[in-house]
Amino acid sequence: MRFTVVGTLQELIYKLEVGSGARLIRLFFFFLAVLFLLVVYNWRAYRNMSAQEAMDAAQLARNIATGKGYSTLFIRPLSIYLLTNSYRGPVLAEDQSKPVDPARLKGPHPDLANPPVYPVVLAGLMKLLPFQYDIPVPGPEGESKGRSSFWQRHGRFWWYQPDFLIALFNQLLFFGAVALTYFIARSVFDAAVARLAAVLLLGTELLWRFSVSGLSTMLLLIVFLGLVWMLVRLERESRSVNQSTFTPWLLTAMAGLLVGLGALTRYSFMWVIVPVVMFLALFSSRDRWVRCLLAVAVFAAVLGPWIIRNMALCGQPFGTATYAVLETTAAFPQDKLQRSLAPSVSTFGLALVWYKFLGNLRQIVQTELPTLSGNWMAAFFLAGLLLQFKDPGRNRLKYFALMCLGLFVIVQAFGRTQLSEDSPQVNSENLLVLLVPLVTIYGAALFFVLLEQLDLPMAVLRHVVTGAFVAVMWLPMILVLLPPRSSPIVYPPYYPPTIQRVCNWMGKDDLMMSDAPWAVAWYGQRPCVWLTLDARSDFFAINDYMRPIRALYLTPRTMNGRFLTDWVLQPGYSWGEFVLESIVRRDVPPYFPLRKSPNGLMPEHLFLTDWERWRKP
Repeated sequence: MRFTVVGTLQELIYKLEVGSGARLIRLFFFFLAVLFLLVVYNWRAYRNMSAQEAMDAAQLARNIATGKGYSTLFIRPLSIYLLTNSYRGPVLAEDQSKPVDPARLKGPHPDLANPPVYPVVLAGLMKLLPFQYDIPVPGPEGESKGRSSFWQRHGRFWWYQPDFLIALFNQLLFFGAVALTYFIARSVFDAAVARLAAVLLLGTELLWRFSVSGLSTMLLLIVFLGLVWMLVRLERESRSVNQSTFTPWLLTAMAGLLVGLGALTRYSFMWVIVPVVMFLALFSSRDRWVRCLLAVAVFAAVLGPWIIRNMALCGQPFGTATYAVLETTAAFPQDKLQRSLAPSVSTFGLALVWYKFLGNLRQIVQTELPTLSGNWMAAFFLAGLLLQFKDPGRNRLKYFALMCLGLFVIVQAFGRTQLSEDSPQVNSENLLVLLVPLVTIYGAALFFVLLEQLDLPMAVLRHVVTGAFVAVMWLPMILVLLPPRSSPIVYPPYYPPTIQRVCNWMGKDDLMMSDAPWAVAWYGQRPCVWLTLDARSDFFAINDYMRPIRALYLTPRTMNGRFLTDWVLQPGYSWGEFVLESIVRRDVPPYFPLRKSPNGLMPEHLFLTDWERWRKP
């Protein structure tokens, strides 16, 4: 019995030192390190939502979760036009002979801007977790009533709980992307490259910023890496001696399915079907054209029903996103197209789109490609393109990455809108960030190739050099975690307590107009129209003939605008001119129906309504 116990102990010690137990211990400490990094990053660098698209998707998800269907509280004037004029064909301002249908604005407004996958996923999250949308009201001593102080600092607003929960969910998706990157790298290269790529990806500060932004990027990254995994397995299956008759067809169908899901997460991702078909055509061992047709057919079957839904509602396959290529051109600068009730494209020339493409292409090549991964891994990736690997699978995945890189540059240059100007790099139009895992994998592979060329006197120095390399690549992340601590409050222009305070003065169905309607919809839970181009004719076109506007809410986005560019030199009667006239006269223009304003909001905010709603019981 004594010898049996001793033998068991020896076996256990052996497993803990060199066997499976040692691996579990390493995984345990790695998990603790990741958890520590998560806590430290959120404590030092977390910020509430700042991207328009994130708030838009979140408020849409809440409507889905509460049984209001695929409807939105963020109402774009362009969406109004498409809904009320879908039966009249092309968007032409000159053709106003047929009346619009104002009833389409009185009920729940169907969303025409967002693809459905990410809002539906967030809606499921909102069903599972206890989201608290109401911000606690400070008491007489400045302390919040009835809520934990975790969300406040010194009794004042600090973190918005729903924003933080959505950020945590996206950070879990980010960790899933790191795991997928590890398995892809281990399958294509080896365990050493996989470990280094995973560690480097964990320290990519750019991806951490995306993870707390509330955007759909982390979910799309999971879809893209799943697609890469399918293609890696498909390529390996095509080179297998004992090739299965069923597996390649299943992998091909899965690739088409993932591209379709990605397109329903972000419309611009639909173009990934092009490099997927090229990969199948070039590297399939048999029936390559049939496989290409299968991938396209599955992709179309996934995306098709949603296109039919949009066509039935507004006559455009992708809703308001159909016109993204026209935005930020000379004819529609900034967000003019989205805020227009009657946009005219009758005189719009393709030359303007071409000029937009060339201008954006120049900016992408000069600034975004060199900083593709947010650190210096992009340089290793670009240098690694010159390497020719002995394993054909490595070269073929590299070719796919290059095809996606060229495609993303073109799509991003054509589809760039004001969203990219408002939030550079961290926005829903950034497709290049999806390549960061592949860039990291091939950058890590090049590092090991260079490491083999070093004549080091001791083997331990290899670990020293590798650690120094990781530290340099982690430097942007390290600097973010160092003092000073960044504030999570994204002000200006968003201060959720103020937004929620003015919205609580309104009824649940009272229509508002604002220069930040996505924030009003998310934080205030009130229907809100985006500020129209003209402060007189367009405002009354909605107020008098479609649905009464009960309040106007202007944030620092307008109040802190540039005097000449945003106020004086705008065509027509701009809202900047409206604000300027109101400030000079100390009274709103006599024709404007909303004349009551509370004390304490000016000059950073302007809130006008039809009666003194803040005095109600």
